[in-house]
Amino acid sequence: MAFEQELEEIRENLKGVKNKIIIISGKGGVGKTTIAVLLSYILAMRKYKVGLLDIDVHGPNVAKMLGEVDEPVVDGNNKIIPVEVNEDLKFLSMGLFLKESDPLIWRGPLKVKVIVQFLKDAVWGNLDLFIIDSPPGTGDEPLTVCQLVPDLTGAIIVTTPQEVAIQDVKRSISFVKQLNINIIGIVENMSGFICPYCGKEVALFKKDGGIRLSQELKTPFLGRIPFDPELIEILDKGILKGNFGSNLQSYRAFKHIVEKVEDFVKERKEVENIS
Repeated sequence: MAFEQELEEIRENLKGVKNKIIIISGKGGVGKTTIAVLLSYILAMRKYKVGLLDIDVHGPNVAKMLGEVDEPVVDGNNKIIPVEVNEDLKFLSMGLFLKESDPLIWRGPLKVKVIVQFLKDAVWGNLDLFIIDSPPGTGDEPLTVCQLVPDLTGAIIVTTPQEVAIQDVKRSISFVKQLNINIIGIVENMSGFICPYCGKEVALFKKDGGIRLSQELKTPFLGRIPFDPELIEILDKGILKGNFGSNLQSYRAFKHIVEKVEDFVKERKEVENIS
C-alpha cells in the first residue's frame, strides 16, 4: 500500500513533465554526470524547459559541474524548491545539502527515501524534459527511479570504449530491457583525444567500443564524445562560469547527440498523437 501511495503521489507531482530520461551506466567514471549536465544545459539553451535530478547521493557532482551554489528552499508546505539556474533549467542534488568533504554514510532504505522525496515533494512544475543522473550500477538508486517514475521516456546508456566498461554496460542494457524501458541510445564518451600539437587523434581508451556494442545488441548509437581537456577545465569551474560553446570540439560532437535526443522525443510524441 505504501508503494502504491508513493507511486500515485509521484505521478501527481510529475504530471506537468512531458519527457523523463534516465542517464545510466554499469561502470563508474564513464562520464554520466557530464552527459547529464551537458544534455540539460544545451536543451535549456534551445529554450526547452528542463529539470535535472541528481540521484547519485554518495557522489553528487551536478552542482559542482553547473557551478551553482545556492541552496534549495523548503516552502511553507514542506515542498522543496529546486535551484533555478536560469528560466529554462532547474536542478536538485544531495550535493546542495552537503559540505564538499562530507561523506553520506547511508544504507539502501535511506537512499530510496531521499530519492522518493525528491520525486514527490520537489516542485518541478511544467517541464519539457526531466533528466535523471544516476550512479553506476543497477542498484537501489536507478531501480527506484525505474520503478517509481511513471512513463519513463527512455534511458541513455553511457560507456567508454574499453572492454572493461563495455562488459559492465551490457548489464545496464539488460537491466533497462528487463524493466521494459526504451533505450534512446548509447553514448561513447572519452572517445579519442586530439593532440593539440600535431592534430592526430590518440585512442586513449581504445576506440569504437560503443559503436560495436550498439551493433551487437541492436541498440541505437547516439555518438562519440572526444576526451577534451578544455571541457574538463570548464566543468571543474562550473559550466555557468566557463566558456562552453561551439569553439570546443566536444560541444560540436555533443550537439549532434542532443539533436538525436530531440528527434527521439518528437517521434515519440507523433506516435502518441496517432494512437
